[in-house]
Amino acid sequence: MSYRAVLFDLFDTLVLFHRDRLPELQVGGRTIRSTAGHLHEAFRPFAPSVELPAFVEALFWSWQEAERIRGEDHREVAAPQRFEMLFRRLGIEPDLLPPAAREVLLSTHMRELSRAVECPPHHPALLAELRETLRLGVVSNFDYAPTCHAILEREGLTPLLEVVVISDEVGWRKPKPLIFETALTRLGLRPAEALFVGDRADIDVVGARGVGMPSAWINREAAGLPEGLAPPDFEIRDLKELRTILSIR
Repeated sequence: MSYRAVLFDLFDTLVLFHRDRLPELQVGGRTIRSTAGHLHEAFRPFAPSVELPAFVEALFWSWQEAERIRGEDHREVAAPQRFEMLFRRLGIEPDLLPPAAREVLLSTHMRELSRAVECPPHHPALLAELRETLRLGVVSNFDYAPTCHAILEREGLTPLLEVVVISDEVGWRKPKPLIFETALTRLGLRPAEALFVGDRADIDVVGARGVGMPSAWINREAAGLPEGLAPPDFEIRDLKELRTILSIR
């Protein structure tokens, strides 16, 4: 099959997220890796009576609740919505807070998460090579699109991408068909004309298959395929193997 485009997942596909690079935080006698300490410090001017342990508890509850909602039907819970859940858990009515409270939390969270993200040095060159003959794009699950765009810009990938579709903007997460279909529609391509590359067999491979897209599963750790899932069209350990799949010398 001769493809006209390659669409990539973002986190742990094009770029790597290193949780061990998140800030260390001491709370409740435990050491955790989280943005929570920086978020609490940024939020203190708006709610000085909220102590760190209560803030951390509410923050993690909001994450768990967002994951529960996402797990039910793959509907995205955007970061601003999640922070409203945090406020209510703390007993604060969101409408009583100035807009700056949300903005400072969003910008702080984006900054600290971005610092934990690394783009492997050979990825930009590989994408530049692919871009000579193929159209490229990103389809990613993430609750705050500006973070994704900032990372792509910082790593020099934005000029190489024709389309970037983030679940925050679409309202639905992979494996829902809509997020894949949105990218294909913007490119004006049929599903069979684009290869999807991602690190999650249960989300990326299953989602691509659901709309008729071929897929390449980047399985760096040689993990077993989740039970009940059919194999992807291709399985690779590194993105450079796309050269062989795409017949690029």
